[in-house]
Amino acid sequence: MAAVSERLDTSPERLWIGTGSAIVAALLIGSLLFRELVYGRFLWQYFWGPVVADGNGAQCAIRSGGTVEFGGSAACTQAEAAGQIVAYPGYTIVSEIGYIFTLLFALFGAILLLRRLDLGTDRRFFYALFPFMLFGGALRTIEDAGIAALDAGVEPLISFPVSALIISPFIYVTVFGLTLAAVLVSVRLESADYVDAYEYPLAGIGTTLLVASVGYLTVLGLTTDYVTIYPQVLLVTLAGATLSALLVWKLIGASYPELNAGTGFIGGVVIWAHAVDGMANVVGLDWMPALGAGANLVPKHPVNAAIVNITGAVLPEPILAVTGDAWPFLLVKLAAATFLVWVFNDELFEETPRYTILLLVAVVAVGLGPGTRDMLRATFGV
Repeated sequence: MAAVSERLDTSPERLWIGTGSAIVAALLIGSLLFRELVYGRFLWQYFWGPVVADGNGAQCAIRSGGTVEFGGSAACTQAEAAGQIVAYPGYTIVSEIGYIFTLLFALFGAILLLRRLDLGTDRRFFYALFPFMLFGGALRTIEDAGIAALDAGVEPLISFPVSALIISPFIYVTVFGLTLAAVLVSVRLESADYVDAYEYPLAGIGTTLLVASVGYLTVLGLTTDYVTIYPQVLLVTLAGATLSALLVWKLIGASYPELNAGTGFIGGVVIWAHAVDGMANVVGLDWMPALGAGANLVPKHPVNAAIVNITGAVLPEPILAVTGDAWPFLLVKLAAATFLVWVFNDELFEETPRYTILLLVAVVAVGLGPGTRDMLRATFGV
């Protein structure tokens, strides 16, 4: 972006703001001129519609003639067959691609902001942000508990449309905003000599938000009928993730030490974060009845669902009865995390430390965020 800004004789910040404004303007104009195509069958169906369906605890949201209705599986199927616009809770390939591009664009903006604040070149910044990566998943689980409350006929703590702020994709904006506020407060505390380093209050704020979120879910589990605590799910998930990550980390150190030469211990955090995501899926999709934690959950992401479906189609039924069909997802996550650790070599840290640290934060967040949500969703039975 810096090279482009030099050619256009403008600052990277102005270029970033201008690019974002142009994208928003294009979507707005497209929605006005081609409402059915751009807004209805793109923005609404893949981004806002799933939020509406999720926030109302519906199996789908059906848009027809400017009105939105909610229906069960039969109504959803009939509406699709009739050519109506139908949105389902959760992610789709289209929405995930959109989120990836949005994340990359947001990363550029965050880099520009950190450069202006002269932050983010030290590895301590990564560790200070670690609690926020866990907090995002915990915050999302609060919305899951809200849907469980609706199903039980109880008013949730945060009802729709306000709950949209803690449903994807808006939860990313919410968590980013809270994190940014925490960074600014922490930097201010350091500049005023209240603390020696801003990383300490930053980590403290993130930890407080995480503890408050999990604490609220725990209170619901102890005082309501629609949330049930299954501590064995949490223990098995964390134990399985930690053991598998440790095994991979030891294997790298013993046989391929050059893989983690650049990342150091952060590489272990990357592998563990994605191991949590993988193990949470294995436990939530296959092991819930065996752990006495109710019925198995359903996959929320297209990749998870595809791996489960392929495994179920390839392996014989007697084997599936023993192994389940979600375990390959853990292997995929471990392999992907190992590859990412290899990508972040010494040269990246030396040449672009701020960009590298922020990318590592994003890499951990995209694994630990959904992993924490799936783990807590299974732990609290929502």
